[in-house]
Amino acid sequence: MPKHLAMTPELYAYLLDHNPPLDKDQQALLKGTQALGNVAHLQIAPEQAPLLTFLARLVGARRIVELGTFTGLSALAMARALPPDGKLLTCDISKEWTAVAQEAWERAGVADLIELRIGPALDTLRGLPREPWIDLAFVDADKPNYIAYWEELVPRMRPGGLIVADNVLYRGQVAQPNAARRSENAEAMRAFNDHVLADPRMDSVLLAIADGMTVARRGG
Repeated sequence: MPKHLAMTPELYAYLLDHNPPLDKDQQALLKGTQALGNVAHLQIAPEQAPLLTFLARLVGARRIVELGTFTGLSALAMARALPPDGKLLTCDISKEWTAVAQEAWERAGVADLIELRIGPALDTLRGLPREPWIDLAFVDADKPNYIAYWEELVPRMRPGGLIVADNVLYRGQVAQPNAARRSENAEAMRAFNDHVLADPRMDSVLLAIADGMTVARRGG
């Protein structure tokens, strides 16, 4: 019998109550972003923030790359795990939303750990050193480029480093049997999930967290 659970509001509240709580700066950024209206769906879910902090600590991350900044909650969560000499490089195309992020990082005291680059993430990735140096990468950007991002990141991951990809279940549409009912983003995520599963360089698991997350570890 399947052991998965329906996520009721009560169960979701219980889940949040039994995860590390968001600190005051994260809570303020979460609420401020929610107040922006419909665009707030681009923000990671509250339970993903402590998970990202946990994963960064788990691998002892000193060098983190993020694709997709938005208002900065995921970057803030990962920066909390960095040592004083650590660095997080985050990429986005929006000056408007990343301005919100930069203000939040300043208030939280992590701005000196984060480098923001405005422009296409693929261009930024292709300009980075190609040897293995990245400890943790978080992918939460435009879905059609996920495979291209993956192919740029994998050679740059140090052995044991993690790639975490968000929205891999894409609102449940990835399992829609009727292709005509799947959105372009859902099609992109289906292709990405198959690509990841077939990649012998990485060990990966797909998790039913928020909109789906893949956690993949570089072998070697």
